Amino acid sequence: MILLNSIDLLAFTDIFQLSNSHLLLTTEIAQADPSIVLAGVLLSAVTIYFAAKLGGEICAAFDFPSVLGELIAGVIVGVSVLHFLVFPEGGIEAGDSLIMQFLQMTTDLSPENVAVTFHLQSEVISLLAEIGVIVLLFEIGLESNLKELMEVGTQALTVAIIGVIAPFAAGTAGLMIIFNIPAIPAIFAGAALTATSIGITSRVLSEMGQLTSKEGQIILGAAVIDDVLGVIVLAVAASLAKTGEVDVGNVIYLIISATGFLVGAILLGNVFNRSFVKIVELLKTRGGLIVPAITFAFVMAYLATAIHLEAILGAFAAGLVLDETDRRKELQRLVEPVSDMLVPIFFIAVGAKTNLGVLNPINPENREGLIIAAFLITVAIIGKVLAGFTVFGQPDLDKLAIGVGMIPRGEVGLVFVAVGASSGVLSPALEAGIVVMVIATTFIAPALLRVVFKSNEETVEASSEIPSVAETTS
Repeated sequence: MILLNSIDLLAFTDIFQLSNSHLLLTTEIAQADPSIVLAGVLLSAVTIYFAAKLGGEICAAFDFPSVLGELIAGVIVGVSVLHFLVFPEGGIEAGDSLIMQFLQMTTDLSPENVAVTFHLQSEVISLLAEIGVIVLLFEIGLESNLKELMEVGTQALTVAIIGVIAPFAAGTAGLMIIFNIPAIPAIFAGAALTATSIGITSRVLSEMGQLTSKEGQIILGAAVIDDVLGVIVLAVAASLAKTGEVDVGNVIYLIISATGFLVGAILLGNVFNRSFVKIVELLKTRGGLIVPAITFAFVMAYLATAIHLEAILGAFAAGLVLDETDRRKELQRLVEPVSDMLVPIFFIAVGAKTNLGVLNPINPENREGLIIAAFLITVAIIGKVLAGFTVFGQPDLDKLAIGVGMIPRGEVGLVFVAVGASSGVLSPALEAGIVVMVIATTFIAPALLRVVFKSNEETVEASSEIPSVAETTS
């Protein structure tokens, strides 16, 4: 998935895990016609935006999050179905791309230059997707209100911690013991089980009028903490994938550095905010707020990569810092169109690279992948539901509703898939299994939330209708 060190152009070929036969030599690059490469990028962009809007609108019509529609649309236009948008990974050749075939029919693209054009076009789209995920994490950071996070109390913190530890431990151990999957891929898949989608859960709770309920507040608080913990887990898992081995010292360093990076950014937030506001007030031309904000996000992303963390961690920290500014709401509004243009590239690319054909039950070799997907879905659901039952001190709370509200992985889970795929640590079956888990939990959670809260309301109404002893004796 494209995403790790978007700014580290020197590691460009490492990001895409290209084999020696796929490396682009300077002479080959010189043979590619820039105008045809641009045409390929433009056709890819048309495919991405058309698929993203169509998929998003269809899902929104059925009351599901649009991001899920983008993911499914990516699967359809990608290697699994239509082959419009494919990437030179996993043995995919230029001839498998319908966009390349169309370019050959409509331009003077020669057969000997098809491969190099295909690689360059794919790499441009992949880099745009990487920038898209940086913007996505920046936007998530902006939406994560630190003050509200501090006010949710120990209950949300408990739910979040258990909701991270339980699925991560069960998923990692199960994959290693039951399926004999090596430690690094198992850790990565376990890490993908930790996150909770704030956007999906908050939307459903808002529609049900439960956003300000005690359960709703704990769910949202725990989801925010989950995101912080999840980004740290992701940074650790991605770095482990790079080294290819579990080094306890390295793991400790990554946890400390990632935590220290976030805490340091937050503690220095007031200094950053004052400087940011002063700079913005001096600027009089267009983009006076959004350009410095995006620049700051990119600087933080660079600093994260400079200390061997992930760019997305820096972008997330930048969002958390700027969330405290007086112009946060205006900034969120201005970031939205930037996000609308770049983030769909990320989600469509994730879906396009996911080969769900490895889960075809007709092929006996694929059955293990299906079992892995079922296992991950089970752990993903049970782990979060159990976390809901760890709430203490308030017996009147609907603990099942809290657990169910933590189930959807949504866009956050896709970030894990993307990082794992780009690092080459995930097998096709394991990658597809994680994607299926993300899709399943995202579909299941909204429906279950409605059922649980409706059942809770009916119970309250029924109990209120039962006359008290005093009423019956009077």
